[in-house]
Amino acid sequence: MKGITVLGTRVNKRAVVRWKIYLDRARMYLSYINFVMIAFVFLNAIKDQQVRDLLDQNKLLVYPAVMIIFIIVSLLLGRLDTWLGMRKEEMRNHATENPVTLEILTTLREIKARLDEPPSEVSSGS
Repeated sequence: MKGITVLGTRVNKRAVVRWKIYLDRARMYLSYINFVMIAFVFLNAIKDQQVRDLLDQNKLLVYPAVMIIFIIVSLLLGRLDTWLGMRKEEMRNHATENPVTLEILTTLREIKARLDEPPSEVSSGS
C-alpha cells in the first residue's frame, strides 16, 4: 500500500497507526482531566441542604479531601487489578495478537527444535 497525500502529508498504513497511537495517548491524559471534572460534578450534584451548606462553607477542605479519596480508591483498584493478574493476562492477550511477537515466537520455536535435534554424525574422510 503506497498511500495517498493529504494536505501535503503522506498517508499510509503506518502513518494512520502512528496517529491512532498519538490519539490514544492523548485520550489517556484527557481522562485524568475527566476524572477531576466528574468529582466536581458529583460534589455539585448533592442536593441535601445540610450537606450542601457543609460543602459550600468548607470548599477548600472538602474538595481536596474528596480528590485525595478518589485518587486513593483509584490506586487501590489499580493495585487490585494487578494483584488479580488482570494486567498480566491482558498483556498476554495483546502479545498473542501482535504479528511481530508471533513471528519472534515462531522463530524461537524453530531454533529450539533445531537445538533439540540430535547432532548429526560427521563422517571422516579416511
